[in-house]
Amino acid sequence: MKLKTYTAPTYTEALNKIKSELGDEVVIVSSKELKKKTLTSPGLYEIVVAIEDEKSVNKENSQNKKDEINEVMLKLSNVAKEINNTIKEPVTKTQNSTLNNIKIKKENDEIKELKKEFTKLADTLKFLQATVWDILHKDDLELPPEFSEIYALSRASGMHYKHLDEMMKLVIKYMPIKMRQNRETIRRYFYTLLKKMIPIRLEREIKPPHKKILMFVGPTGVGKTTTIAKLAARYAYKLLTRHKVGIITLDTYRIGAVEQLMTYAKMMKLPIETVVDPNDFEEALNSLRHNDYILIDTVGSSQHDKEKIEKLNSFLKVDSFAEINVNLVLSAVTKYEDLIDIYKNFSILPIDTFVFTKLDETKSYGNVFSLLLDTKKPISYFSIGQEVPDDLIVANADYLINGILNKDLI
Repeated sequence: MKLKTYTAPTYTEALNKIKSELGDEVVIVSSKELKKKTLTSPGLYEIVVAIEDEKSVNKENSQNKKDEINEVMLKLSNVAKEINNTIKEPVTKTQNSTLNNIKIKKENDEIKELKKEFTKLADTLKFLQATVWDILHKDDLELPPEFSEIYALSRASGMHYKHLDEMMKLVIKYMPIKMRQNRETIRRYFYTLLKKMIPIRLEREIKPPHKKILMFVGPTGVGKTTTIAKLAARYAYKLLTRHKVGIITLDTYRIGAVEQLMTYAKMMKLPIETVVDPNDFEEALNSLRHNDYILIDTVGSSQHDKEKIEKLNSFLKVDSFAEINVNLVLSAVTKYEDLIDIYKNFSILPIDTFVFTKLDETKSYGNVFSLLLDTKKPISYFSIGQEVPDDLIVANADYLINGILNKDLI
């Protein structure tokens, strides 16, 4: 890998030089303005790119495009597993033994099975608890017996009672009497009602000359960095069109997070910029403006740390060549009251949409539904596991509703 420097009176001219000589498949390492333009003299911009030697280039060009994509995806998945294992399971000397490895694997499998049983038991207890609670506390709602099952399931899923009571009143008022005779018909009716109430942001691929800048904000530990890696892989490799993707990280507080994102970027051959203050942010955006998508990672923050949230807001005030969409990343295992608290405090920022993570760690999505109903903000993506890039899906109402009307309990 070699570095090569190009200069020109404007950024565009320098970029055109690079494209005419090296084509579009080139990685920009850095760009800066060496001299400002004046009335008497032109400006001077410098762009540094990374290029492979001739032997490597010829080898890469001889490979099939599909094989290249599969190789990148495989490397990316392996790196993700390494990162997760390093974080969660530090390697010890005793693990080098084959016998110990087999024993540990067996124990881990047993623990996983035990966790599944406990989760199922906990879900069942929540369902029974909600049923008993509702029998004792339905003062404001006269609930016909045929609706009690749906009501209890929805309450056990974490849905707020005010939303559930409003919906039940509508169902009781408008559902034909004949349809109430069948348990499955009641489920389908309620399913359809819920589906109409969930706002979804559909994924639409952008087309030149349009650009998309996405900033991801949220509390510490919800999985913003991993989600960005998944989305970068999706936009660059998994859609029908392979898009150019650039990454910016504002999370300079955690060295591990920066290194993790840089590892992912290197595997996917994507340019990445590290930014400290708003002035650097504007320069970073301009250096990546040739990309179709720019994904911005930010430092995780408590919803009560107003200083950090205000600092994020200062980055949004810089001049940019495209609108910056702010995505609030939240965990599906967070209870409804805390989700509302997080949303209200992060609303200093112009929240555009939600991304929910850790949907694989719970089957109760009523809290998510209630948040969407309260805020009227759409949801765009679900993260359903730690696998990069596979465990990410475009948000859809069916996935949420199946979690609310938990079939394992009926």
